[in-house]
Amino acid sequence: MPKISANKLLPTTLVGSYPQPDWLIDRRRLAEIVPPRAHARELWRVDPSYLEQAQDDATILAIRDQECAGIDIVTDGEIRRESYSNRFATALDGMDSENPAQIPSRTAGRFQTVPRVVGKIRRRLPVQVKDVVFLRANTDRPIKITIPGPFTMTQQLFDEYYKDEAAVAIDCAAALNDEIKDLFAAGADVVQLDEPFLQAQPDKARRFGVAAINRALEGVKGVTAVHLCFGYAARVKEKPSGYSFLPELEATRADQVSIETAESKLDCAILTRLPSKQIVLGVIDLQDMTVETPATVAERIRRAMAYVPIERIVVAPDCGMKYLPRDVAFGKLKAMVDGAAIVRNAP
Repeated sequence: MPKISANKLLPTTLVGSYPQPDWLIDRRRLAEIVPPRAHARELWRVDPSYLEQAQDDATILAIRDQECAGIDIVTDGEIRRESYSNRFATALDGMDSENPAQIPSRTAGRFQTVPRVVGKIRRRLPVQVKDVVFLRANTDRPIKITIPGPFTMTQQLFDEYYKDEAAVAIDCAAALNDEIKDLFAAGADVVQLDEPFLQAQPDKARRFGVAAINRALEGVKGVTAVHLCFGYAARVKEKPSGYSFLPELEATRADQVSIETAESKLDCAILTRLPSKQIVLGVIDLQDMTVETPATVAERIRRAMAYVPIERIVVAPDCGMKYLPRDVAFGKLKAMVDGAAIVRNAP
């Protein structure tokens, strides 16, 4: 059974990703390209016949780092993924990833290679259930698994079949709904939808983003989260000081909303507009390679506590840690755990 108490104040977790070892993936090339939406098999350094075994070994390293740092709710580090989104999306029927298209990236002046939608989107088989089973077998702590959200999926493909983004989003959500139920059945304690494009495309998100998320979470029994961010710090050098889409998530079925506050120095007053949600509070700046002191982390947590009761806060980095050097990532996790302990002991 998990060793964290359900009533523990300020539990700590990752947003999702942790640095992959250099022996597993070409990290220099990874940093050069837009996060893959279609396949990017050329990133892996290991022969395909040994790749799954190597990914398993690297996943155990990520789990052990989290445990050594004192993280309460552990992820698999997304070690098996070329990006946060393509492992699930490219596994669906209706997606052609072998003959992809090019569309503008949300980073101005850049393009991304994306799957083409050539038929009805369906999930034929579970995609990430094996990842949950492996994670559950290798830690006795509560576990979280992440998966791309339905709105973000619509912004990372080229639709040649539906000609209707809202319809694409709903069918993506239906596929996600099947997957999420299986992820909980396999042992997940938290399932998180990654939805960064809600922030990047707020007007479009207001039209069908919430409906798509609610379809993905329909009938789901288990703790669910929605993560939205300003983009990886390695990609987006200047973060806005406020979200263009956030209060709208109060209308979703999700239990938690995961946000950035450290690098952006977010005005946490906006959190009062999410009165029913737990807040997964980003308190680790992933742009700054200096490891925060626990006191700095504690101060960032207390900024949010002016607007959110301590009982509703989960502590996390701003975003995924995929692009950080591993020693920096570990140091930041340890500082985050120690900072949360400061506040927990003297709120």
